[in-house]
Amino acid sequence: MSRRAPPDRFQAMIDAATHVFIAQGYRRTQMVDVANAMGIAKGTLYLYVESKEALFDAVVRHADRPHPIPAPADLPLRTPKPESTLAEVARRLADEAALPSLAAALARSRVAGVRSELEGILNEIYDTLARNRIGITLLDRCALDYPDLAKLWYGAGREGALSLLTRYLEDRTRRGRLRRFEDKAVAARIVLETLIFWAVHRHWDPHPQTVDEATAKDTAIQFIVGALVKE
Repeated sequence: MSRRAPPDRFQAMIDAATHVFIAQGYRRTQMVDVANAMGIAKGTLYLYVESKEALFDAVVRHADRPHPIPAPADLPLRTPKPESTLAEVARRLADEAALPSLAAALARSRVAGVRSELEGILNEIYDTLARNRIGITLLDRCALDYPDLAKLWYGAGREGALSLLTRYLEDRTRRGRLRRFEDKAVAARIVLETLIFWAVHRHWDPHPQTVDEATAKDTAIQFIVGALVKE
């Protein structure tokens, strides 16, 4: 029989566990660390989740979801099979990594305005990153000591977007619409890392630059467009 637990604490558990997993990584995080972050006894945490694996699975599934997150009807959450957590990551990647503006640009036979086309692609990438900034940070940190997660995240996640953007730069450079660079893959990586920093990583910077989201986004995109588009 499942034990009853105050449902209003489920949100606090997800928030605390997310913070601890990001700060310490998957291997170093222990249940007691999350309990301490919540200010509760370790045993109380087991009213919500059966194990560290169940806790991580819950964090992955709820990352970037709107608050408040309702508590499931049946607690504690049971320990999932590893492939279940990985399948959820794969699903999220498939949903968010489509980048329809970039895919449409690659399928386009004629290009009327490369500046507006590029701005649309960069806006789409930035918005996707910003919308998933907690999940991205979580996976970046925990993939370091979770080999199966690393294979999925670095392969289907990061490398997929890099490959598409590299193809785009190669095509538009070949058409004479963008500036030439020695290595298009390096140029694509610079573009992505710039967007990732301003959309995601600056929020975890220990000494962040004070700038609102709209200004950060617009300035980063203007900078990249100015560097790539021929006048």
